[in-house]
Amino acid sequence: MRRLEFGWFLPTAGDTTAYGLASAQVAPSLSLFDKVVAAAEAAGFEYMLVPVQTACWEAWISSAMMVARSKSMRMLVAARPSYINPVLLAKMISAFDQLSGGRICINLIAGQSEAENASEGVKWGKEERYEIMDEEVSILKALWTTRGPVDFDGKFYQLKGAQIRPYPLQQPHPRFYLGGGSKQAWEISAKHSDVHLFWGDTYERIRANMAEIRGMAARHGREKDIGFGMRLQVVCRPTEKEAWDFAHGLIEHASEAQKAFVKERFATSEANRRVRELAAIGETIEPHLWTGITQVRPGAGIAVVGDPEQCADTLQKFIDLGCHSFCLSGYLHDEEAERFGKWVMPILRERNRERMLAA
Repeated sequence: MRRLEFGWFLPTAGDTTAYGLASAQVAPSLSLFDKVVAAAEAAGFEYMLVPVQTACWEAWISSAMMVARSKSMRMLVAARPSYINPVLLAKMISAFDQLSGGRICINLIAGQSEAENASEGVKWGKEERYEIMDEEVSILKALWTTRGPVDFDGKFYQLKGAQIRPYPLQQPHPRFYLGGGSKQAWEISAKHSDVHLFWGDTYERIRANMAEIRGMAARHGREKDIGFGMRLQVVCRPTEKEAWDFAHGLIEHASEAQKAFVKERFATSEANRRVRELAAIGETIEPHLWTGITQVRPGAGIAVVGDPEQCADTLQKFIDLGCHSFCLSGYLHDEEAERFGKWVMPILRERNRERMLAA
């Protein structure tokens, strides 16, 4: 049984208490990031997911800044296929790992939006991006674990005598996370990831998906290496009514144009297609698992909504299914991290004492 870990989200595109309402928006800034990271650290979160989209501040620069301004937080930073030469990327991650004292982990992202990829000059289609990702991760691992020159002869990369300095501090190398919803993404996760992060779904669907990915990992000799987690939003309040009131207020001002943009811009993503499918089922897919945020933001929009006991009960069900990593977010991000640390974390710690670090 793996130790439980909890991660939080750094809102590098800004924060809000009501999508579509100008007066509720909080612009991205160093002071905002400081508040969120400090609140997450104090609440007991161990890692910080740093997003990558056109609207977000650049993730590597933001991560380097925030790891230097925090005490213990690991940064979960995206490696996107074809964006950075893999030898340079290996050096970047190794240097970050050494300078931060081992506080980096890698988020494998192939890209949710074909329009966004095209706007940034990425010419490869989705299937090719996953092929590139496979080669890049293979190169990273080889450079980090080989003491001597590395040769590589792939479809997209050819290396002759590549070497890097320094090697990573973490051994054998920093951990990899992946959150894609397609079978191709699952195959990369099965081959390379330490943690596959699911977006919110029904308990039965998560159970079935875990079994399938574990079977895929077994074909790579990694059945015991792959771990699982959940990427979820959280709306926790003292009472269930307060939680639902805030949740509904979070999306009630969003325009139809904004909802259409989210739906169309990310239409080719299998994971986004699934959350839209869930949203069509109804407001909730399980008790206290709400689909509302999927209308107004791309990505992991399924939210745990309720009072502290209800939120803890919902997360405990995923723990009991076999999930050990929870990458969470909420609004405002500093305030929700504080609430979670004060109200929900102690309940989970009491129920899972042997699997959580002492507070």
